[in-house]
Amino acid sequence: MSDDILVDIENLHFTYDDRPVLQGINMKIPRGKLVAIMGGSGCGKTTLLRCIGGQLRPTGGRVRLEKHQVCEMSQGELYRLRRRMGMLFQFGALFTDMSVFENVAFPMREHTDMSDEMIRDLVLMKLEAVGLRGAHKLMPAELSGGMARRVALARALALDPMLVMYDEPFTGLDPIGLGVIGQLIRKLNSALGTTSIMVTHDIQESLLIVDYIFFMNGGRVVAQGTPDEIRASKDPFVHQFVHAEADGPVHFDYPAPAVAKEFLPGVTHA
Repeated sequence: MSDDILVDIENLHFTYDDRPVLQGINMKIPRGKLVAIMGGSGCGKTTLLRCIGGQLRPTGGRVRLEKHQVCEMSQGELYRLRRRMGMLFQFGALFTDMSVFENVAFPMREHTDMSDEMIRDLVLMKLEAVGLRGAHKLMPAELSGGMARRVALARALALDPMLVMYDEPFTGLDPIGLGVIGQLIRKLNSALGTTSIMVTHDIQESLLIVDYIFFMNGGRVVAQGTPDEIRASKDPFVHQFVHAEADGPVHFDYPAPAVAKEFLPGVTHA
């Protein structure tokens, strides 16, 4: 694998029981880039993140992270590798009984032997980066949705990870909070040289901040490109998704028998 590629996904398959979710995913994520994975609900985006992080074992194919074959690692090896990953969960997932400070300090206390003084300085630096140093004593219940998401971002970056994964980071945010989080993700990714993978439905905000986009549908990558290429795409699926159109290859209705056949089974229809 090229040194410029941090995450290399090759012919990845995953099946829940007998239901295929990922069906031959191929992706290369370059170092230092912010990459979005988009697609409709249920197309396998979050499952793909879990395979990259090693929470799920694929039924076929491979995931290589740096020099590591994630699919072949033991639990102990995965635990050590995850110290170099950050994760921003949907809705933040802060520890509700811990203060803002302790939420951000948690990865440092869990994975390092740093002194309390060093942890204090680093936590306040991370909170300063997201504009919340003054809120370090607050509890999660005292935060707005946007503030909670920024604390979660500071926690995801606490150990200066080589890879950060974002699972729907914009969900539930008002337009101002959404814009703030989007710009923070972009600025911090560039400043820290981190590689970021972001699963999101928010097309317009993502097109402003990401370097590259993969579109998934039915467990496969159906389109990819830079934001400008995606905006100009003539692919029917991409066009429907970007412009939020009701009519297109993605159908609103779940497959069902014809209405007449369902409700008037004894009637002969021409």
